Amino acid sequence: MVSKKDSNAARLHRHVRVRGKISGTAECPRLNVFRSNKHIVAQIIDDVKGITLVAAASNEKGFTASGSNKEGAREVGKLIAARAAEKGISQVVFDRGGYIFHGRVKELAEGAREGGLKF
Repeated sequence: MVSKKDSNAARLHRHVRVRGKISGTAECPRLNVFRSNKHIVAQIIDDVKGITLVAAASNEKGFTASGSNKEGAREVGKLIAARAAEKGISQVVFDRGGYIFHGRVKELAEGAREGGLKF
């Protein structure tokens, strides 16, 4: 019998490996991405204090675009960049969360760059 690989377990393994190499500080926090089938979520995290500084998601009240396509992901990127600018955050380190830098994850990153975040 052929058993299917658990792709989410593989993603979590990649995420743990990447998290061993990158970390967010108060000066340069970490921009984390979580992607589900319906939504996409971005958080800016200070790992030293262990707190989320800014968050944006496609399932928020008042968010009009769909989180399951590239346009919605780009809007979430612009939204997180605008909220980061309000808090005085301009430089971040990008954490793709074990996902391939392609599709919705790439669009979120490009939207954040359009909004003024540097990484």
